[in-house]
Amino acid sequence: MLESLHIKNFAIIEELSLSFKKGMTVLTGETGAGKSIIIDAVGLLAGGRGSTEFVRYGTKKCVLEGEFKFRPSKDLLALLSEHEIEHVENTLLIQREIFMSGRTVCRINGSIVTIAVLKEIGTHLIDIHGQNEHQELMMTENHSFLLDSFGQKELHKLKKDYQNIYREYRQLTKERQEWAFNEQEIAQRLDILRYQVDEIEAAQLHPHEEENLLEEEKKLANHQAIVKALSTSYAALQGEEYSGLDTVGKAMEEMAAVENIDSSFKQLSENLSATYFQLQEIASDIYTELDGLEYDEERLNDIEARLNVIQQLKRKYGDSVEKILNHFEQSEKELKKLENREEQVDGLSRKIKTAYDKAQKLAETLSKSRREIAIGLEKSIQKQLKELYMEKVEFSVMFKECKEPESKEPQLNEQGMDKIEFFISTNPGEPLKPLSKVASGGELSRMMLAMKTIFSQSQGITSIIFDEVDTGVSGRVAQSIADKIYSVAKHSQVLCITHLPQVAAMADQHLYIKKSTDDERTQTSMERLVKNKRIEEIARMLSGDELTQLTKETAAELLKLAQKKKVG
Repeated sequence: MLESLHIKNFAIIEELSLSFKKGMTVLTGETGAGKSIIIDAVGLLAGGRGSTEFVRYGTKKCVLEGEFKFRPSKDLLALLSEHEIEHVENTLLIQREIFMSGRTVCRINGSIVTIAVLKEIGTHLIDIHGQNEHQELMMTENHSFLLDSFGQKELHKLKKDYQNIYREYRQLTKERQEWAFNEQEIAQRLDILRYQVDEIEAAQLHPHEEENLLEEEKKLANHQAIVKALSTSYAALQGEEYSGLDTVGKAMEEMAAVENIDSSFKQLSENLSATYFQLQEIASDIYTELDGLEYDEERLNDIEARLNVIQQLKRKYGDSVEKILNHFEQSEKELKKLENREEQVDGLSRKIKTAYDKAQKLAETLSKSRREIAIGLEKSIQKQLKELYMEKVEFSVMFKECKEPESKEPQLNEQGMDKIEFFISTNPGEPLKPLSKVASGGELSRMMLAMKTIFSQSQGITSIIFDEVDTGVSGRVAQSIADKIYSVAKHSQVLCITHLPQVAAMADQHLYIKKSTDDERTQTSMERLVKNKRIEEIARMLSGDELTQLTKETAAELLKLAQKKKVG
């Protein structure tokens, strides 16, 4: 459930904090006070589409913050784990900032998330039902989803298994289509691949070859300088005319003669001795290097030619020998695949048939289960409609098997093999007709409310919001809608914007939204109504601005009757 909501610089709201309780909460107030804006704010916290138009004029950003307690369902916990969102005591703090620049920042328990992730998680927390959902009920493509929602427990695993194998079937079909190239295109591609594979293979490249060649080339190109440096160095250490080693050796002997006189002399003697032997070893290494030096001009030419070959290949296939070899592997793999394309296509065809057969079998099982669940949905809808004074309306779920053109095989899609559509008959004796072509606005409103009543018990949504779904009704129908919304609140927290006194009277919590003008700017504020103030607000809803003693008494009676209903 939504426990608290904080809004800052959002539309006409400068700053507003609201807290909510379990059960049914109504929001009333004059038109334009900001009731629907509050619902818009909740919708944005559930991943709704944002806009810079929401940012209050004269400010840089709007800030929305909501604290939710959630039911720990398996799917929601998996989502939170997948996106590494930590939570304590099943609580989520959702924050959203919208900047005038168009940038949006979303956080859940302090972790930054994308709007897509926010929306995915939001579907488990909030279900906003506004008048636009009547139009969704008119769209036949939504009927399959509504039926599956009703049979969620029975269908969840079966539908998931079907969709997994169906997606595999579609992927395999796509792969086979990729093989259906124009023969000329295949031939051209084969020529290119063969040329590339042969060219790289002929070069006989080795990993790190270029680095080794460059090092060897550098030595050969600088042969004279290297010889000079080594010769001079060796002569300085162990030359015939002058020997640095002999000089150091003489110093070592002199210090060895006095090393026992003082400990500091001994340390100097040892350091000098170590230096002598180290220089002796260096002189030997220099001699070895000098003795092994050879200048091979032909070898230098070979290296330069080889580096030129590598450079040409790099221009075509990658900026290093490793990338050229990787290109070779990929090209060779593709070449073998294309050369054996008939075998590849045959193998894919076999896999496609196996996947299709499995998908078709699961689709048939899914269809059978849906038809059984549809009977239960029809009975439940009929019961709800009767309580909403639509007892003469007959509701039916119709199934039509999708067929492939000029084929007896069913046409499979992501949802299965059935086209599902809701039909109704509004008057006795009239035939059933598509809901989208028969139902009026008032009937659609009650139909959707009937479905919400049923689905709220099975979907596990923590909060349901009704945004003026009771428009255009009155009398006993208004009371039946009030009763129905209250029955939904027994299973989920309900927030309801209403203009009906009957609905307001059934609420467990009544919030009055009002606006005022301060320094020529509109401000929205909230007042929690209790006792006499609640009576006055319901009386105003009954009669308008002019309150009389009679309307107050009627409002008090309405509240009294509502309380009896809730207790009963």
